[in-house]
Amino acid sequence: MLKISLITTLLLGLLSGSLPCQAGISDAEAVNRAGMQRMLSQRIAKTYLMIGTDTRVDLAASQLDNSIANVEENAQWLDEYAADGDIRQALNEATDTWHQYRQLALTRPDRSQSAELLRLADRLLSQSEALVGQIERHSGSQAARLVNRSGRQRMLSQRIAMLYLAMSWKLPEQRLRSDFDAAVNEFEQGLNELKTAPQNTAQIVSQLEKIDTQWRFARAGFTLADDSRFVPTVIVTTSDSLLRKLEQLTLDYERLAGSAR
Repeated sequence: MLKISLITTLLLGLLSGSLPCQAGISDAEAVNRAGMQRMLSQRIAKTYLMIGTDTRVDLAASQLDNSIANVEENAQWLDEYAADGDIRQALNEATDTWHQYRQLALTRPDRSQSAELLRLADRLLSQSEALVGQIERHSGSQAARLVNRSGRQRMLSQRIAMLYLAMSWKLPEQRLRSDFDAAVNEFEQGLNELKTAPQNTAQIVSQLEKIDTQWRFARAGFTLADDSRFVPTVIVTTSDSLLRKLEQLTLDYERLAGSAR
């Protein structure tokens, strides 16, 4: 874990000197980046649990390092963007939680600390959700709502994997199964909502079809958990594949929002 911490520190040092020279971000990109913070809150917890459960540990270490650097980069862009008082307050609250969460996430995974890690992950998720909402209201764009919805699907892909790993590790948390089922149901509903959006282009429709196919495969793996037959490597791999497709989808909606201004 020390190696991760050192690499992350170097990356953050480079980032801190690189952003001010660049132009500010649009409302649609701000929604995307704030939504990415939402996703990263769950991805970081997922990588912590991957290491704790000895699931593709090398990949988890790399993902953790990159995720922490991405949170810091997004926070800097959003700090430049946040002129509105409500947006600034929401960003500050999320930043305070992030500092606590980052410190714990970089420690050696331990079952006794997992409850606190998951609590901070959920708090950062909630605060990032509030930040996205403030930015979306500020933008007043219908297309920005699709960026938000697609970005939330991106988060759910990582939350589902995180909760699955927590169940496979048999963490003593009462709500793991109900939270997992709720996340799966929300992903299904969100995907159906996006598929019926009238703003969808041919490219977006094609991307949604690929996501739907991948999602059906993932759901087949979830049924094994009902019999306590966990397949964490399969679920982690599938969730990462879903994330890549959802990243592209969210960028497509961001471009759509930009062209609608």
